[in-house]
Amino acid sequence: MVSEIDYGTPRRYSDTDVTLTIDGQSVTVPAGTSVMRAAVEAGVNIPKLCATDSLEPFGSCRLCLVEIEGRRGTPASCTTPVEAGMQVRTQSDRLQVLRRNVMELYISDHPLDCLTCAANGNCELQDMAGVTGLREVRYGFAGANHLQDKKDESNPYFTYDPSKCIVCNRCVRACEETQGTFALTISGRGFESRVSAGESQSFMDSECVSCGACVQACPTATLQEKTVIQLGQAEHSVVTTCAYCGVGCAFKAEMKGSEVVRMVPYKDGKANEGHSCVKGRFAWGYATHPDRITKPMIRAKISDPWREVSWEEAINYAASEFRRIQAKHGRDSIGGITSSRCTNEETYLVQKLVRAAFGNNNVDTCARVCHSPTGYGLKQTLGESAGTQTFASIDKTDVVFVIGANPTDAHPVFGSRLKKRLRAGAKLIVADPRKIELVSGPHYKADYHLPLRPGTNVALLNSMAYVIVTEGLAADSFIAERCEQKAFEQWREFISRPEHAPEATEAVTGVPADLVREAARLYAAPGNSAIYYGLGVTEHAQGSTAVIGIANLAMLTGNIGREGVGVNPLRGQNNVQGSCDMGSFPHEFPGYRHVSDLAVRSQFEAAWHVTLQGEPGLRIPNMFDAAVDGSFLGLYVQGEDIVQSDPDTQHVAKALSAMECIVVQDIFLNETAKYAHVFLPGSSFLEKDGTFTNAERRISRVRKVMKPLAGYADWEATQLLSNALGYPMNYSHPSEIMDEIARLTPTFAGVSFDKIDAMGSLQWPCNDEAPDGTPIMHVGEFVRGQGRFIITQFVPSTEKVTRKYPLLLTTGRILSQYNVGAQTRRTENVHWHHEDLLEIHPHDAEDRGIKDGDWVGIESRAGNTVMRAQFSSRMQPGVVYTTFHFPESGANVITTDSSDWATNCPEYKVTAVQVSHVSQPSEWQRSYSRFSEQQLALLREREMAAAPAGAK
Repeated sequence: MVSEIDYGTPRRYSDTDVTLTIDGQSVTVPAGTSVMRAAVEAGVNIPKLCATDSLEPFGSCRLCLVEIEGRRGTPASCTTPVEAGMQVRTQSDRLQVLRRNVMELYISDHPLDCLTCAANGNCELQDMAGVTGLREVRYGFAGANHLQDKKDESNPYFTYDPSKCIVCNRCVRACEETQGTFALTISGRGFESRVSAGESQSFMDSECVSCGACVQACPTATLQEKTVIQLGQAEHSVVTTCAYCGVGCAFKAEMKGSEVVRMVPYKDGKANEGHSCVKGRFAWGYATHPDRITKPMIRAKISDPWREVSWEEAINYAASEFRRIQAKHGRDSIGGITSSRCTNEETYLVQKLVRAAFGNNNVDTCARVCHSPTGYGLKQTLGESAGTQTFASIDKTDVVFVIGANPTDAHPVFGSRLKKRLRAGAKLIVADPRKIELVSGPHYKADYHLPLRPGTNVALLNSMAYVIVTEGLAADSFIAERCEQKAFEQWREFISRPEHAPEATEAVTGVPADLVREAARLYAAPGNSAIYYGLGVTEHAQGSTAVIGIANLAMLTGNIGREGVGVNPLRGQNNVQGSCDMGSFPHEFPGYRHVSDLAVRSQFEAAWHVTLQGEPGLRIPNMFDAAVDGSFLGLYVQGEDIVQSDPDTQHVAKALSAMECIVVQDIFLNETAKYAHVFLPGSSFLEKDGTFTNAERRISRVRKVMKPLAGYADWEATQLLSNALGYPMNYSHPSEIMDEIARLTPTFAGVSFDKIDAMGSLQWPCNDEAPDGTPIMHVGEFVRGQGRFIITQFVPSTEKVTRKYPLLLTTGRILSQYNVGAQTRRTENVHWHHEDLLEIHPHDAEDRGIKDGDWVGIESRAGNTVMRAQFSSRMQPGVVYTTFHFPESGANVITTDSSDWATNCPEYKVTAVQVSHVSQPSEWQRSYSRFSEQQLALLREREMAAAPAGAK
């Protein structure tokens, strides 16, 4: 098992050191350190139950008593700070008796069922009974006790057994300090004290978000994972990286053989520091779900049943079809799509396969439909296509500006860290059409909520910049030293025009002018201000313009290049940053270098021993259009579900139906695979080695904890296909692929598996200039030299409300589900969210005769679908909202082909719609249901054919 030292209390930081003596040993620690932590650092473990180093000291268990020379009594070491010259004694007969008596009281109201308890072998109460030498309990169970208290089994992932609770408060404090939900409390007084979820509610009925912090903090079996109860304690563990959102949390996969017992957030994880969310902590069961397809399959037409074949036959069939298509229709008639859920190494191989084996640049990735405007906008202004900070940087932030992001749902571990900073006093500005959780929560409240209309981000950002410029709030010295003066002067003239004044933009954005002015002043105030943004910025027709506007604001106020500031895109998927870094766009090699650059291209040609194309290939939307036109007929899709995730579903389906060979590599028969001719079984993150790169440019190791169920990891399958196409790849381990990436990519030049293993993680750029990585970007100067202000002219979206479509639809995510839901829908997370709902303001519903829970039709110029309505005051009148986690909902049937002017990122966040009461599914849903049932039947026919005769 990977061992982690618990120091009892959090680390303190101070410019002053203090030297004291503990059990005769001299110890020097920072001022403010507890006696308990100082003792652990000296190798002395003081007994404890209520203390743990992820929580502030509480001092309730009275086990950590010590004796201090010259001081009366026996103070608790967890709450006693060190003092210079202090002489501490942690062991004596007196202390032993006191501790044993305390333990005796605990055990007098605790079940003595250690041999059958799920925590047996991993119970701090059990350990402390041994440490204190407890051998008998004088008090017995004759009096009142809690042994018959009823368990709460309501949560699908863990059990609450109050009979085993010692009221140490650790779970309550974890919910408050670490998660920030404040869902737990201690109800009752004295003997009646017990942990309570909400006001004596079940865990499922309470505000608990199932992050697992309480389970992690519990020192007994009071809060215990149901998998541990079922399977017993793990025998070994492997540290790996979560495969959900772009936070990149490190976990210990605790195992029995090749079976995962539980996923425990790793305390030394640089991105999460021991915290987790419901997805990473508990929703990993999809990896062994019965729906997993573990045998390759092929078919000539999508109306044919699937045929299980060997890997060799499937690979050779795919290769022969791709060669046939190219021979008939030309080199550019096929392409590939890389995955933001696969590793850097696997993504790198797919783009290499397309460029070297296919012979073209027709490669793209899901970042096209989410954060491609981030890459463009930040590259143009700052010089690098990535965020500037670490997540820990938020701890130094005075003003947080969140625009178009919902961290508590989409990036919950960072969301918890953000809420903690807000509770500590940081100011908050939220720009969002909805009242997201950050607008108001337990012990924090946004200073300003700017409820802008969807599609008006650029107008809002321009008006904030106008206030800062015209009121003399700009960081003039920073601009003079760090930015291009001519570009700034041109931009300043543009932004100072009256048309950008908040009073002028109010009619466009819907945000009162005084709110904009006050928010702008707050952001520009002395101190550290940071911007965090998400898909609510990028997924617009002016997504790239808005990213540029954000960079302009940061440069204008000097909020870049140090801790606590910066421009921070919150990446949606676990490796969306990495997929971009690895050269997944049709115009860029790894490291964001253009394919037309002869020097760069020559470097890759020499390394890959092949002639490469100097012209950009097709983007995903171009592939679809070319397929419909008959010139693009073959596609290799690794780990993406473009049918469900891309806009204008009917157009995507039409394009795929027109293709002659679609190869899908995935773990389930997803919506895209229903149009495929070759299915190559993929591997989950638990079955592979490699790296992910999170939203803070942090490269972290993914470590295999079980063998690939299908026999090959994804990188091996890609290699087999390349070899079958006649382009040899002969890697024996993903570390060799990373070594090649490092040789060819300047920002990764110092990266290797060995170095990541030694340091825990690395943040690129990592090279000779930054051998240990780069936590903060643009320190001293920008990557491009001088920062470049760019004019951001607001252009209204073509998606306008009309009499026919009077409402604006915007989309987003929810905490319990992830992206297209292929993973989370196959876990117990469906208990929280089992269908996509249309959030609608009660006023809009009343106007249409809609009641809460009614089925409603949502129609746009692209299509129509049906969902259940949910009244929500979080929405402003005129705006409706939905998620896209369930394919039958058809959320992207109604999103249109409108996209960002620079990158073709779809405008998911602005769709003009009409909503009306209906009583039956839409025509698309009926068609989808028929098609899906047919495809599942064809899959079952494959299963029947493969089953033993007696099983039919």
